[in-house]
Amino acid sequence: MLHVVAPTNRRLVWYLAMEEYLARHVQEEIFFTWVVSPTVIFGRHQVIEAEVNIDYCEAHGIAMYRRKSGGGCVYADEGNLMMSLISPDKHSEQVFQSFLDRVSDVLQSLGLPAVKSEHNDIMVDGYKVSGNACYALPTGTIVHGTLLVDVNFDVLQQAITPSVQKLAKHGVQSVRQRVANLVDYVAFADVKTIDNINTHLINALCARARALTSEEIEAIDEIEKSYLLPRFIAGK
Repeated sequence: MLHVVAPTNRRLVWYLAMEEYLARHVQEEIFFTWVVSPTVIFGRHQVIEAEVNIDYCEAHGIAMYRRKSGGGCVYADEGNLMMSLISPDKHSEQVFQSFLDRVSDVLQSLGLPAVKSEHNDIMVDGYKVSGNACYALPTGTIVHGTLLVDVNFDVLQQAITPSVQKLAKHGVQSVRQRVANLVDYVAFADVKTIDNINTHLINALCARARALTSEEIEAIDEIEKSYLLPRFIAGK
């Protein structure tokens, strides 16, 4: 697999635009990772008012964006390693499950009892440490997910407001009750930092690497604009 090195200090939706560009123009399996400042990202069909504490996010400078894949609402900050897999394979569900298996295998190699769930999460001891979503393009499949390394869960719980019914489906009363950070596990003691887990993932999954060209970056800048349209963010 090819590791495409992503630029740093971009908006979350820039990296989603990077996924789109690579899926449309590079016909090989690609993996890249990225980290963003505090941001809430919600699924294509979600109603923002039902999922996000908008007043809290605005007051605390937390960005809010919509993505083009389905799935639930996600809070990301500097302790959340974001992962992207792009494949020319159009069998999306097969690509999705393979990605979950490979990430779980990497965590298991670090001594963590990681398993994928029926909800396409990765769990450790019954706690969610990774949420993932997938969507198809005519040219292939995009899978993206989170890896909770050292996320600020106090802010996460304030920023995301899922319904009581959604939480009940998981048998919990709050988002905080069903998630965990990898840094809290003794087995993870030799890794600990987000940079280290990033290195482990890239070394385990990728055989070679390259950077984006200046032309590719310009093209991604253009795609990002579609995510910034007020009507798209509002779900219209």
